[in-house]
Amino acid sequence: MSNRERFANLTYDDFRALAREEGLSKYERIGFPDSYREGAEPAIFADIRRKLTALEGKSARIADIGPGCSDLPAMLINLCRTQGHQLTLLDSDEMLANLPDAPFIEKRITRFPDCSDWIAANEGTFDAVLCYSVLHYVLVDGPIFGFLDAALSLLAPKGQLLIGDIPNISRRKRFFSSEAGVEYHKAFMQTDAPPVVEFNRIERNQIDDAILFGLAHRARAQGFDAYVLPQDPALPMANRREDLLVIRP
Repeated sequence: MSNRERFANLTYDDFRALAREEGLSKYERIGFPDSYREGAEPAIFADIRRKLTALEGKSARIADIGPGCSDLPAMLINLCRTQGHQLTLLDSDEMLANLPDAPFIEKRITRFPDCSDWIAANEGTFDAVLCYSVLHYVLVDGPIFGFLDAALSLLAPKGQLLIGDIPNISRRKRFFSSEAGVEYHKAFMQTDAPPVVEFNRIERNQIDDAILFGLAHRARAQGFDAYVLPQDPALPMANRREDLLVIRP
C-alpha cells in the first residue's frame, strides 16, 4: 500500500494510532508523506499568519482544533509565547503528548465538536480559531456543518476562524484539465500520460465546490463574513487546496 492510499480517509482513531506508531516521521503521524510537508511548514505558517491576523496582536485567546504534532503547532506555540496569547490545543491525548507543555497552553483531549460542555463554557471568547488540514477528515468522521457551527460559536466579536488546507476535488479537476495541470502531472508522476479527469460523477468522501461554498454560505447566513481564499502559490498543494476564512463582525 502506498503512503497516499494509507493516509486517505483517516478517522480520529486512525490518527490516535498514527501518533503512537513507532518508526513514523512527524509528518506521517499527521497523515502526510514526508514529500508533502518536509521543508514547507514555514511557508504554510506564514500563509496562516497573513490570513489569521489576530495572531499578530497581543494577549489574545487562540484555539487550534486538531493541531497534530509536526513543526506547525510548534511554530504557533512559539508565536503565542512571544505575543502573550493564551492557547488551547484540542486533539487526542496521543497527539497532544507530542507537544510541549507551558503555562499559557491548555490541552483539551477531545474529538471536536464532541465536547459540548467545553464549547458552551467558551462561547464567544476566542479571538482566533485555527483548523488546518482537518476538514476533509471531518467529512469522513463526523457532521461537517455541526463542526462549523461549533467552531463559529467560539468566536468573540471580530474573532477569526481559519479552516485551512481544504482539498477541493472540483478545483483539482479544473487544474488537471488545464495545460499547466497536465504538465505538472507528467513531471510529478514521471510519465507521458495525461491525468485522468472525470467530471459529473459521484465523489464519495470528497469536498467539492458545493460543500466548500455551502459552508461559506452557512456562516454568512448566521451573521458572519466568510471568504474562500487561495493559498500562497509556494505551498505544496496550493493548486488544489483552498482556505475558508470566517470573521465575526
